[in-house]
Amino acid sequence: MLRPARGLDSILMALRFLTALALGAAVLAPAVTAAPAPAQTGPNVAPAPDWVTPPSDLPGDLRRPQRGERSFNLDTLFDALKIAPDAESAKAIEDRIWAMWIVSGSDTCNLLMGRVKAAADAKDYDLAIKLLDAVVAINPDYVEAWNRRATVYYLKQDYGRALSDIREVLAREPRHFGALSGLGLILQEIGDDKHALEAYRKALAIDPHLEHVPDVVKTLREKVEGRDI
Repeated sequence: MLRPARGLDSILMALRFLTALALGAAVLAPAVTAAPAPAQTGPNVAPAPDWVTPPSDLPGDLRRPQRGERSFNLDTLFDALKIAPDAESAKAIEDRIWAMWIVSGSDTCNLLMGRVKAAADAKDYDLAIKLLDAVVAINPDYVEAWNRRATVYYLKQDYGRALSDIREVLAREPRHFGALSGLGLILQEIGDDKHALEAYRKALAIDPHLEHVPDVVKTLREKVEGRDI
């Protein structure tokens, strides 16, 4: 899930646009059937923005949630996120939410996720996807595995599969502001500004302090709805 890559031919853009119209609207509504878009890789692909992926520098002292307290903690954190008085406070809450999402509850999954990061950092996206396939098979309810795989598919410019995985994330955690931001990013990239704006607005309703997203919403709002008179 990146900023737009340029230079795609018109046929590929048409395929992606049709895929996103079907998938993007369905992620914002109920069911969807993913149609994979052609995968591409190349030197012009940029790293995923920080606002759609978990921070790489989460504080090491974030406490591992105990059995039975995860849902309670997340609900409390999301309530706090909506009323955070400033960006610094919001960032601290975001980090704690990401920390809870990242915890898999499985040593095997944790090991595989470490290898996923190493593979993605090395731009070996095919290996990263194979590893994430294994994590999802072991623990289908592990939200962050779906989110990471969506990100890797985006890095490969395989928007159909990226959108399908975002749908899986949001089915398990509708408040996932990273996945909603990623959804907006993909829809914006393939030219569906209207649904991109809807996705970004949903993300901001959950986390009003998301970095960069308010500026994107302002730009898209003017483009889709026109300037205020």
